[in-house]
Amino acid sequence: MDKKSSAYLVLDDGRIFEGLSWAKEGETFGEAVFSTGMTGYQETLTDPSYHKQIVIMTAPHIGNTGVNKNDEESEKIWVSGFVVRNPSPTSSNWRSEKSLEQELIDSDVVGIQGVDTRAITRHLRDRGAMRVGIFSNTELTKEEMVVRVRKTAPMSGAFLAADVTTKQPYIINPPKGVVTKFKVAAIDLGIKAATPKAMAKLGIQVHVLPLTTTLDQIKELNVDGVFLSNGPGDPAAMVIVVELVRSVLLEEIPFFGICFGHQILGRALGFETYKLPFGHRGINQPVIDLTTGKVEITAHNHGFAVAAPKEVEFHTVYGSGRVSHISLNDSVVEGLEMISIPAFSVQYHPESAAGPHDASYLFERFVKLMENPRIGLKDINA
Repeated sequence: MDKKSSAYLVLDDGRIFEGLSWAKEGETFGEAVFSTGMTGYQETLTDPSYHKQIVIMTAPHIGNTGVNKNDEESEKIWVSGFVVRNPSPTSSNWRSEKSLEQELIDSDVVGIQGVDTRAITRHLRDRGAMRVGIFSNTELTKEEMVVRVRKTAPMSGAFLAADVTTKQPYIINPPKGVVTKFKVAAIDLGIKAATPKAMAKLGIQVHVLPLTTTLDQIKELNVDGVFLSNGPGDPAAMVIVVELVRSVLLEEIPFFGICFGHQILGRALGFETYKLPFGHRGINQPVIDLTTGKVEITAHNHGFAVAAPKEVEFHTVYGSGRVSHISLNDSVVEGLEMISIPAFSVQYHPESAAGPHDASYLFERFVKLMENPRIGLKDINA
């Protein structure tokens, strides 16, 4: 094993954690976020929602299953940096094609090992999400490193979806033997590969489109529904997509949004969004579906939330609606549904790659809404 140099994780409040270099040496910057999943690190790394973020894995042992092409959620690693306590020195899974560290090196991702990731997580839970830098093989003083971190841009106000959206439209067809029943326009704000595949299994032909897609272009496709994906950045910066969603709502085209798409639906309905203290990330977030009363364990990655009233129906220019899902950890709004028009959203990943599959039924709700847009979600959920 190569000899590792000293490395530093530097938060913008001046807190510094010292460890050893891992993956690529150098320096990198982003928003410090933590993920509580004990597995699924490859899906996290390749999730475009983590663009411009440095991910701290709270589980102490990471990398023992290596990496493989089948578990990638996009064509590249998007995280700005990766923080682990004890990286596995070997990859022992039969599906492994490469070690995690080698994959990070090949992708020019700067990492750090040997730090107390749970202590970092507790610090972020107390102080809130903040900017962070990783420095290895550096001659900078600690004071100089802190200054460099503080000069980087915060996540609030960031418009990042343009970096991750598809440049050209493409189509995911239902697998062999599954009849195509519907056509959906999926606006890509950082979509994961598992999402259109999950819809395709239900007989949906998914047209994945760039975020600059217009309503006229959607109508030319003669789609049965519009889907808005997950993605990185501040929903307040997504003015063009908010206006697109408003147009879709006025046309009463069945609409389903997840994660970033949920936040954008909230803004389209007239609600504000706000930065959470440290966000929800990982594959073990408990959410209650207020329609059924069931508690779901769900996969999240978001740092913003929608400020919608949870106790009563709300009224908008598009008709009435209500909050459909709530986080059981902190009571954050996790779902919205309209009553008089066919539109709903959730703050998390129903495809759950990686993670539990408690929320996969939401794609079936979307299918039922496209089957009969006039019936309303209350009747569909009954």
